[in-house]
Amino acid sequence: MLRQALRRFGQKLVRRRPLEKKVYPSKSGIKLSTLDFVALGVGHTVGVGVYFLASVASNQAGPSIVIGILVAGLTSLLAGLCYAEFGARLPRSGSAYLYTYVTMGELWAFITGWNLILSLVADAVIVVHAGTLAFNILYGDQISETLHESISQHVLQFIAGNLGYFAMILLLFIIEIQYLLYHEYHIIFKLLTLVKLLVLSFVIISGFMKGDLHNWNLTEEDYIQAGLNDTFSLGPLGSGGFVPFGFEGILRGAATCFYAFIGFDNIVTKVEEAQTPKCSIPKGIVISLLICFLVYFGVSVALTLMVPYYQLQPGSTLSEAFLHIGWATAYYVVAFSVFFNIVTGNYMNFTLPVRQVIYMMAMDGLLFPVLARFLFSTYGRFLTTVIFVTTGVIMAFLFGLTHLLDLRSLGTLISYSLVAFCVLIIRYQPEWTNEENEAQVQEENLGNEAQMQEENGPAAEKLTLQGLFFPGSPTPTPLSGRIVVLCSSLLALLLTLLCLVLAQWPGLLSGDPAPITVVVLLLGLITGITGVIWRQPQSSTPFPFKVPAVPLLPLLSIFVNVYLMMQMTAATWAQFGVWMLIGFALYLGYGIWHSLVA
Repeated sequence: MLRQALRRFGQKLVRRRPLEKKVYPSKSGIKLSTLDFVALGVGHTVGVGVYFLASVASNQAGPSIVIGILVAGLTSLLAGLCYAEFGARLPRSGSAYLYTYVTMGELWAFITGWNLILSLVADAVIVVHAGTLAFNILYGDQISETLHESISQHVLQFIAGNLGYFAMILLLFIIEIQYLLYHEYHIIFKLLTLVKLLVLSFVIISGFMKGDLHNWNLTEEDYIQAGLNDTFSLGPLGSGGFVPFGFEGILRGAATCFYAFIGFDNIVTKVEEAQTPKCSIPKGIVISLLICFLVYFGVSVALTLMVPYYQLQPGSTLSEAFLHIGWATAYYVVAFSVFFNIVTGNYMNFTLPVRQVIYMMAMDGLLFPVLARFLFSTYGRFLTTVIFVTTGVIMAFLFGLTHLLDLRSLGTLISYSLVAFCVLIIRYQPEWTNEENEAQVQEENLGNEAQMQEENGPAAEKLTLQGLFFPGSPTPTPLSGRIVVLCSSLLALLLTLLCLVLAQWPGLLSGDPAPITVVVLLLGLITGITGVIWRQPQSSTPFPFKVPAVPLLPLLSIFVNVYLMMQMTAATWAQFGVWMLIGFALYLGYGIWHSLVA
């Protein structure tokens, strides 16, 4: 009796959502080309993150931030390839939430959607921080000083020191209200993206003109000449050279820089508006990520060549590099472009993405259905904007910028890992069309007893050791599909354990045999299980784009994502854990019982 109850409960956790048979056209009537999707991806990805590269270089990576950008860019490119395949396979407007729901089941879909809500709210608060810094720069920090001096005697010092946030939040609130009356933005968005790229190109050219290669090879004498020898200690400043904070600094910087590459997944939310979604979606994702990588790499090189990293302070912005080379006019031009891009670039992007994710989850019954009717009503939009802005105020006061960047990156890395896992699974499943998928999912969700009897009967496929490496069918079968699901789950666990061990890198370098032995054993198990997956037959259905070198590239994507997650601080994981506990309580108390898939 208990066994049956646990089995039914487990089936509820993995029940999958069937795809609709009909793809509904976009209500807006807009048709987007590949160029539009490239502009959309670049516009959303090259955002406020590029202006915080100075802060990362100051105390995390130094000049080696360029390597961190490379690691973060390759990580995002691997994730982008996985998103591109799903964009070709499932021409539906969605996100990682939809992909995990169709492939892995309800529990993982809820985890993905809940993470997206946290990430998007954190993203909005980061915009508030960025806008406040840029607004302050335009007035030479006079706003903060004036507010602090004039009202600090009447209110708490903590509130007086942060009143600059209220101006930015009020401005974004007004912009959000204006969105209710304005929808035609694609042409303006492309123009804003072009302006943004022109400004960053100016930064890159300036860095190569005024840069000094000596800033990549700083020594102890440079610290002394800079007047840092009074309380001289290389600890907070690193050890000099190109990698002043060591290998750990590169990884820590890469984990923070990863935020700069977030945004290309906005492309998959516009699938219904694409002229040729199966071609334009993959091309738009890959091309936009390559452009973003070149921009970020060039900006990081220019920044570290123009300014010694130790002269940058936590919270420094990109424009401050021009003060160091004596270009005051450029300082204000770049600062104004930062503020302008933050405000106009988020004209459509402050609370809309959060509402869209909540709407999808509410429509599926994982959240309260009343939210789906309320969020996009006239009064609902206004009230949810008030709620989200209030939440942004609270988070802006409670969390520092670095914590928000890490929290945003952590949620996104988890989503990217799940999408890579989905690609690994779906590539080895039996062929199915949209109509067949609906019937198949219904059978799986109901636990069809006739099918169970057939699988246990004499004609069912039998799992043998020889069949693991030499399957008898050239096409995927239910048995081979289950083998891949089981092996992929084991690999995800083993890769996580490997990353935990590798996070203790100094122990490995010291020659301690215990961690080295564990690493060797884990690598052996991972290699063997990967070989089992590699030997299974793959789906031969032609698509305009497929991730190459499966299963290696999806597994590499998962490994790099998990390894970057291991660089996050304990405080970030604690905050994330509290959010997930709230989500699990909501799902187990409501979502699992009211899911429409049931």
